[in-house]
Amino acid sequence: MSNPLENGFEQARTVADAVLFEGYVLYPYRASAAKNQLRWQFGVLVPPAWTATTGEHAVQRTECLLEPRAGDRLHAELRFLHVRRRTVERLDADGGYTEVPELDLPDRVLVPWDEGHEERVLIHESLAELMGDQAAVHAVRFDLPDAVEYEPVTDTEGRTLGRLVRRRKRLTGELRPRIEELPGPYRVLRLTVSVHNTTLAPKGTGTDRETALAHSMIGTHLLFGVPGGRFLSLTDPPEWARPAAASCHNDHTWPVLAGPPGTEDVMLSSPIILEDHPAVAEESPGPLYDATEIDEILSLRTAALTEREKREARGTDARAAEVIDLVDDMPEAVRDRLHGAIRGLREITGDSLPGETRPAAPETGPTLPEGPGHPWWDPAQDPGATEVPAVVVIDGESVRAGSRVLLRPGARRSDAQDAFLFGRHATVEAVVGDLDGETHLAVVVDDDPGTDVRRAQGRFLYFKPDEVAPLKEEAT
Repeated sequence: MSNPLENGFEQARTVADAVLFEGYVLYPYRASAAKNQLRWQFGVLVPPAWTATTGEHAVQRTECLLEPRAGDRLHAELRFLHVRRRTVERLDADGGYTEVPELDLPDRVLVPWDEGHEERVLIHESLAELMGDQAAVHAVRFDLPDAVEYEPVTDTEGRTLGRLVRRRKRLTGELRPRIEELPGPYRVLRLTVSVHNTTLAPKGTGTDRETALAHSMIGTHLLFGVPGGRFLSLTDPPEWARPAAASCHNDHTWPVLAGPPGTEDVMLSSPIILEDHPAVAEESPGPLYDATEIDEILSLRTAALTEREKREARGTDARAAEVIDLVDDMPEAVRDRLHGAIRGLREITGDSLPGETRPAAPETGPTLPEGPGHPWWDPAQDPGATEVPAVVVIDGESVRAGSRVLLRPGARRSDAQDAFLFGRHATVEAVVGDLDGETHLAVVVDDDPGTDVRRAQGRFLYFKPDEVAPLKEEAT
């Protein structure tokens, strides 16, 4: 794998880890906490026999578009967690071991816990070999058999006090990659990769979710890379590729362009909705596993845990122990940085951010030009910005402030709530432009009880012209 591609994979893995370990262990990071009794929320693929009783799925399917260009090989990486059930045993006087609910040590309290062990399955195949009837030959099967591991527990002087026992249940699966060339003026390939949990349910086992999880793939996601090639965004594809993008069928996954902005040779297929080129905020001090974008509150709450609670967290899981150490050793400057960050916002006052030097503001202070119908941050307020037309033509009808439209959000939008707005009537408040020179319609939904507040605060919903249809009988 080329270095540029590996760099893209590495950034994608960092983002994927936020998905893979989301909910892995929740604050207060102790096994005894009620919210740590129900885990593994995303990307769970159970054996086929357990789909009906658990409500989970046995198959995940990804379809995306690829322009091969100079690329001739596909590099794919399947990543997931495999449960390892850990029990705690105390060393008896006769040299035997007895299972106990906890083992209280000076630095930690060891308790039973379901650990997640990261597994990877790799594919490196030529694009030609994955096309047509040859694709079936290249299905990748894997088998993780039953296993038991023992880890001694010792005190500070090296004396054995007990042991941890980790049991892994059998898990088998299969990756089925396939490529087909789509008709059209441009050479575009549709890449389909399905992930199957093929584990057979052992005789005499229960049918509950807890039992199924031991044989399941958790946080399942895929990374794709084609050096020299180009993946097409499914959320905002080129105009010529929209029909092909709409024909892609994805089950229980969401493929997006990954790697740094401007790169298109890496794609991440995630079990949760992401935008293209997702990235972990540079202010984040490290993984906290509980959720994203709340690092500050999690850090402050973790710092407030009692010493006994911290010892139990350290004994719950190695990753929980890392969280406790991360917060305990966090420099004050890093903690301050978690309070908030501003990105892409032009300076509107003479104040500087902490640690930032800015030119002195004029004595009279900066002023903002006013414009009717435009929020203060709209580029239309910038005297040097490209002029935005007051009227746009949609389906042969003129649409302006005051026009009423039918909302029909397109596939490019990544906000899941847009599905609830499809087919609703709205009123256009303004025609505005963004910093990229794109035109948008600022609207309020007609039957929204908060319309007056939205108008007063300038908090509108924004759609591109091709995402609305004029209500012709009321067009002005």
